[in-house]
Amino acid sequence: MSAPAQSPLAIVDAEPLPRQEEVLTEAALAFVAELHRLFTPRRDELLSRRAERRAEIARTSTLDFLPETAAIRADDSWKVAPAPDALNDRRVEITGPTDRKMTINALNSGAKVWLADFEDASAPTWENVVLGQLNLADAYERNIDFTDDRSGKSYSLKDAGELATVVMRPRGWHLDERHLQFEGQPVPGALVDFGLYFFHNAKRLIELGKGPYFYLPKTESYLEARLWNDIFVFAQDYVGIPQGTVRATVLIETITAAYEMEEILYELRDHASGLNAGRWDYLFSIVKNFRDGGSKFVLPDRNLVTMTAPFMRAYTELLVRTCHKRGAHAIGGMAAFIPSRKDAEVNKVAFEKVKNDKDREAGDGFDGSWVAHPDLVPIAMKSFDAVLGEKPNQKDRLREDVKVAPGDLIAIDSLDAKPTYDGLVNAVQVGIRYIEAWLRGLGAVAIFNLMEDAATAEISRSQIWQWINAGVVFENGQTATADLAREVAAGELAAIRAEIGNEAFEAGKWQQAHDLLLQVSLDADYADFLTLPAYEQLR
Repeated sequence: MSAPAQSPLAIVDAEPLPRQEEVLTEAALAFVAELHRLFTPRRDELLSRRAERRAEIARTSTLDFLPETAAIRADDSWKVAPAPDALNDRRVEITGPTDRKMTINALNSGAKVWLADFEDASAPTWENVVLGQLNLADAYERNIDFTDDRSGKSYSLKDAGELATVVMRPRGWHLDERHLQFEGQPVPGALVDFGLYFFHNAKRLIELGKGPYFYLPKTESYLEARLWNDIFVFAQDYVGIPQGTVRATVLIETITAAYEMEEILYELRDHASGLNAGRWDYLFSIVKNFRDGGSKFVLPDRNLVTMTAPFMRAYTELLVRTCHKRGAHAIGGMAAFIPSRKDAEVNKVAFEKVKNDKDREAGDGFDGSWVAHPDLVPIAMKSFDAVLGEKPNQKDRLREDVKVAPGDLIAIDSLDAKPTYDGLVNAVQVGIRYIEAWLRGLGAVAIFNLMEDAATAEISRSQIWQWINAGVVFENGQTATADLAREVAAGELAAIRAEIGNEAFEAGKWQQAHDLLLQVSLDADYADFLTLPAYEQLR
């Protein structure tokens, strides 16, 4: 392996962290610098292309499958690379951030895969970025344990054969890492997360019988998938491992990507592992892209948009059909419920919902699905075991019965449900509570018995914005206005203060979170991502 003696990257405005020198080595930073030099200009072009596409959608209020890639869709001869053994059975995947306790619990959870998250379930503090990398490296070296200061409980890894396979998720293309700069410009967070992880762990993972596996978030087009593929090709050559060792699963969590699923798999075909159906970001993307489209694009409360809604069903069934046609895994959505230690009745109702959701996914042909808590692993496992039996997946189920027209994916008005006043209140409550935790460095937050991440805050603030701008009238006769949102937010802030007490309230970031939620919910100009202004406040 060749690398310059001195990395041209500068670490900026960052307090030294314990053992950071093990992650931020000169050789690793030189690799990240080379990724930045070669690929950030294309990243920048693709972000500009997103804005152009959004403007086109605003003009036409429609989307279609791309005419310029029709030949790729029509060509039945191509398939993605066969799955490596470690990724052939993915029937249950657990998601979560890479703090030390979660790293041990997720690997021990009994799930087949752990999505080790540097994206929506992790607030990108410098500490989380660097120490998360350290925790994964320590886990691969079996040099990791954890003792909870409050409970005194100790955590350590099970035997190697019982551990989940790690699929790491870097940040999306839109986020930069301000603490790592090249000639005064920040390096894209995606390249920092991918680069440090790949450089330190690719060979180590191969020795463990696995490999450098990735989830790719927030992808909006096949050209963005092509960029990732070129990065994989370069990275494998750089560290001297065979081409095709990397495997990537792409989250189809934007409405534009839903129209380019086959093309995305085609661009990554030597490195593709599958596609995943991510619900909250998908709804957020619909609001973002069709916010000028009038009443027919107004979504009801997020909890009323189930996966059985016609336009969501079109999306998931097309995903399964596309994946299996091309030999890729289709991975279902999230079960976000957090079991209550106090309320058995709440658990009973929620577990039944989780079971029904996973039964539906397994029955529809998905090869696996996501859960947010170890207690849900056995429930999801049972649903997929019932369908798969001893088979590792059901990619042989081609779902040729599925026929999805372009309009089916954006038929939002096929839903009978309407926005409610309680939905507005919930969006404000969850938005404030999540953002406050995020500003303190927490990305995965239990709120009202659900594990929420940044996608939750995005759909919450998007719905507030959309309902106000559409002049929605709720069932109680009140109209969605900026003043009503401010009134609800003020009431929630007062309720939180009463709930936790003055001292805890003042020690937190509640006012800051309240102000930021209202900023991104009420501004006339819709912010592309809540996490961009939020990152400016993250210290």
